[in-house]
Amino acid sequence: MTSTISAYSDKIREMSVLSLICSCFHAQPPPNTIYQFEDLEVKSLNKRTSGQSFEVILKSPTDLSPDRPQSLALPQKKDVSLNDLTGRQVAAEQRRKTQEAQILKNLSEKREHEKEVLSKAHKGNNNFSKMAEEKLNHKMEVTKENRTAHLNALKQRLRQKEIHAAEVRLNKKLQEELSD
Repeated sequence: MTSTISAYSDKIREMSVLSLICSCFHAQPPPNTIYQFEDLEVKSLNKRTSGQSFEVILKSPTDLSPDRPQSLALPQKKDVSLNDLTGRQVAAEQRRKTQEAQILKNLSEKREHEKEVLSKAHKGNNNFSKMAEEKLNHKMEVTKENRTAHLNALKQRLRQKEIHAAEVRLNKKLQEELSD
């Protein structure tokens, strides 16, 4: 009991003086109806921690007098003449033809663009092939020149070694003849 009294006294301390006075004058809570218009009524339900909820009530129409506008009244059909119908048909045919022509024009533009892109790609591929072939030919020529130069250098060294070996043999023969 003392805990409820202390909780109630804490709650009263938290309330402002103005709200305390207002609660004394207005003992009853405000009505739940927030909005009311003809046959529509919106009521507020209990407030929740996640937000607010509402109830929408549609009242049945009690007044079925002809003066009251009906919500689902069908529009009056107007009389359509043969000239109007043919005019509409001609206009629809013109729209269809222009739309078809526009589609054909767009398709032809796309085809032209595709052809241009393919021709550019083909030219680029041909240019790349030519450049690669030229590079390869140049590289092969350089390799061939280097190989021939290397072979010539080897042949030259071999000749020099043969000349040197012949000189050494000749010197050796001369030394043998002199020593004999």
